[in-house]
Amino acid sequence: MALKKFAFKILNSDKFARTGIIETHRGIIQTPTFMPVGTQATVKACTIEDIKKTNSEIILSNTYHLMIRPGVDRIKRVGGLHNFMNCDLPILTDSGGFQVMSLSKFNKIDREKGAIFNSHIDGKKFFLSPEESIKIQLSLNSDILMIMDECPKKNENYELIKKSMELSIYWAERSKKKFGVNPHKALFGIVQGGLFEDLRILSLNALKKLEFDGYAVGGLAVGETQKEMFNVLDILKSELPINKPHYLMGVGTPSDILGAVKRGIDMFDCVLPTRSGRTGLAFTWNGRINIRNSKYQMDDSPIDENCTNFNLNKYSKNYLNHLFNTNEILGSMLLTLHNINFYQELMSEIRKNIKKGTFDEFHDKYIDKL
Repeated sequence: MALKKFAFKILNSDKFARTGIIETHRGIIQTPTFMPVGTQATVKACTIEDIKKTNSEIILSNTYHLMIRPGVDRIKRVGGLHNFMNCDLPILTDSGGFQVMSLSKFNKIDREKGAIFNSHIDGKKFFLSPEESIKIQLSLNSDILMIMDECPKKNENYELIKKSMELSIYWAERSKKKFGVNPHKALFGIVQGGLFEDLRILSLNALKKLEFDGYAVGGLAVGETQKEMFNVLDILKSELPINKPHYLMGVGTPSDILGAVKRGIDMFDCVLPTRSGRTGLAFTWNGRINIRNSKYQMDDSPIDENCTNFNLNKYSKNYLNHLFNTNEILGSMLLTLHNINFYQELMSEIRKNIKKGTFDEFHDKYIDKL
């Protein structure tokens, strides 16, 4: 039987905010969507079964990390990432460009060869060209692939950011050529250009000519303020192709998500809910809770009385405080699940309010609270 083609359809709009569905042969993804991060073929402290119970419909894994450990051949041998990690959800893989910038002890960018870098684990030298990144992602058998780009840190040097953006366009062309024709998979372009309006528009226009299946906004969550991030999205919101999904990479807090949805973004990923869960920070509709705080030692109420998933509301703040202050693994597991579940509840409420035409009111109610 032929695999279902990748497709995107808008269902409702409320100004720039919109709901839609992404169709993949592994299932439907409702947008706006949040993708839990499974960097190394696992969402930390969670099973795939639990991830699915949070109503997560897609996860993200990382080309850079999987290339280094366990290595692509081990995953390819069993048929790809889904079989390797026992996951039947759609999987998006990023290209590795961001990790080359942020993790490598040594890296060198060569226009033709790509990124030459040493592993942050053992110092072993690797080469990651646009073609190799796509080859790896195809070997992982992911459903949505990302082009290879250069992701510079926040920088006010216009010429440096311009040169980096132009390199990313060249690599996008090479990524698209290597990807070829894969109708049941998708390849997303990544808009670069730092905080400069003209560079962002130049980047986007060049990518639109290449006709990608979706368009991501990269080069954010690298040290800029939330206002600066929203300014970039304001530049792009009228220019991004309406009929393609819009993905804001590596973002972010609940308020980041609310502001980005208001500006037309459909897809998000971030390590924040899982990383925070492992360190004792819980996200709730009333704001954030540091469960390690001594004031919770005598608080027998749950983190969220309305939570029914996993019966997480049967665990008191008092008990969770004890788990974290004694370094018990269960605390990290419970709070991680709570946070992912909260993020998915947030996305569900966002979709409901866009459909009702009340997203602005919902946004204004929670933008400064979450």
